[in-house]
Amino acid sequence: MSEEKLIKVTPDELHALIKNKLQGAGLPEVQAAETANHLVYADLCGVHSHGAVRVEYYSERIHKGGITLEPEIRFEKTGESSGVFHGDNAQGQYVANLALEPAIKMAKESGVAVVGVSRCGHTGTLSYYLRKIAEAGLAGMAMTQSDPMAVPFGGAEVYYGTNPIGFGAPSATDTPLIFDMATTVQAWGKILDARSKGREIPADWAVDENGQATTDPHAVRGLMPIAGPKGYGLMMMVDIFSGVLMNLPFGKHVSSMYNDLHAGRNLGQLYIILDPARFGDADTFRQHISQTMEELNAIKPAAGFSSVRYPGQGSNERYERNKSQGVEIPESIINYLKSDVIHNDSYEGLSPFAN
Repeated sequence: MSEEKLIKVTPDELHALIKNKLQGAGLPEVQAAETANHLVYADLCGVHSHGAVRVEYYSERIHKGGITLEPEIRFEKTGESSGVFHGDNAQGQYVANLALEPAIKMAKESGVAVVGVSRCGHTGTLSYYLRKIAEAGLAGMAMTQSDPMAVPFGGAEVYYGTNPIGFGAPSATDTPLIFDMATTVQAWGKILDARSKGREIPADWAVDENGQATTDPHAVRGLMPIAGPKGYGLMMMVDIFSGVLMNLPFGKHVSSMYNDLHAGRNLGQLYIILDPARFGDADTFRQHISQTMEELNAIKPAAGFSSVRYPGQGSNERYERNKSQGVEIPESIINYLKSDVIHNDSYEGLSPFAN
């Protein structure tokens, strides 16, 4: 199977196309603009599974009523350093970004903020929010539950989602330290990439319908947790902190991305944000973050490696390069964004393991 032609576009061009399509589906302009900010950022970072490819899915869910277009959003402060941002199942990126405002404000006032985001749609890549936390001079973690796609260690049926978790901190330069990962060995997008290229996958990535390890990307019916029981424990922790903690659906009860596009997803997310100035000298913290990044790069590489890179370095480099040079997007996605089609009714009822 030949790979699809890629079209290079500027970030501004891509943002305008995405915003226009989402508005055409019915999303209010301010929500469409923020969602476009997020999706463009993901593509700039090379996280294409969370970029423009998602627009048609969002458009179908918006068009079918699965997103609250005029939400009753509110922030409930539950303590000096805690709160819950109620999203009313509005567009996920819009809600999660709004929740950052009181969370960052609280962290600067009290030194620590633990803010849950309750009842929202799919929120995309966590690094987007972590970068904003770092740009505010703060350090933080973010985590979010997702629909069941992963088998527990030793299990043959899915229970948890890929349940990503991430970390961000400011450095002494304009480049923050941002680390964002799924708690499965590989993200679902890597399986889809192997399918499109006709390649096998490593045997430790996924299992088939019988819970047996498989190298056939088309046979995948469950993803494996990273490092066996350790990753299993991490995905459980993410689910508890971003779901159970706020009395939201959890584990296998988390709504499927494709099961009912007419209904809200009721997903949860959690921010834990710290002000470095409350624990030591903030400038020294930034300098030591930069020193960490530099010293990791300076480590002698092992055989087969050209260099040692700090976690998230590739994403940082792609983001800076693509901001100025433009980003390559599959031609079919560009054609869809430019068309008058709102959606092709392609996602309703899909298996989470469909293409």
